[in-house]
Amino acid sequence: MVPRPELSLQLVVGLGNPGAKYLGTRHNVGFMALERLADCAGGASFRQQPKLQGLLAEVGSGPARLRLLMPQTYMNESGRSIRAALDWFGLEPAQLLVVVDDMDLPLGKLRLRATGSAGGHNGLRSTISHLGTQDFPRLRIGIGAPAQDPGERRARTVGHVLGRFTPAEQPLLEELLREVEAGIGLVQRLGLERAGNRLNGFQPQGAAA
Repeated sequence: MVPRPELSLQLVVGLGNPGAKYLGTRHNVGFMALERLADCAGGASFRQQPKLQGLLAEVGSGPARLRLLMPQTYMNESGRSIRAALDWFGLEPAQLLVVVDDMDLPLGKLRLRATGSAGGHNGLRSTISHLGTQDFPRLRIGIGAPAQDPGERRARTVGHVLGRFTPAEQPLLEELLREVEAGIGLVQRLGLERAGNRLNGFQPQGAAA
């Protein structure tokens, strides 16, 4: 079913942390996805928007226009920026897509959902808190876990998510970001369900058979 125009995708938010210190880290893969979207749309530039507490770019025009937001609040306060943007543009949570890293998914896996809990992610927890609902679409990008053992995983989580992708992981990351770009276009044109059929079944070429 094609989404009703008034509830179609209008705002894509990539979660991450601002500043050079965090460039290229796993926790910033949401920022990377938006930067790719902007680049592929002819180099749309992000500009600081103090009222939104974030960087904003616009791609496309008319009904196909998308606003891209990178909150500059740090991950744990992402919801403040998202709430401000929804209020400023007069949008509903259903018109939002949050792009976020997910340590519970292997690198190379994607999960598109219309609703759900924070799943231990502080950026999603803040968003749910500030929106007062967990009913907003989110696209989780797998970044893999640092270890399988629960104790070791907890001890290594911060270093893992704030660490950078390795050179060996870069080709897979590039493939993943290309798929995210294509998938967001599908969400916009066809809606969450049909886009999810592709994204949730994505198998990167670089994955082991």
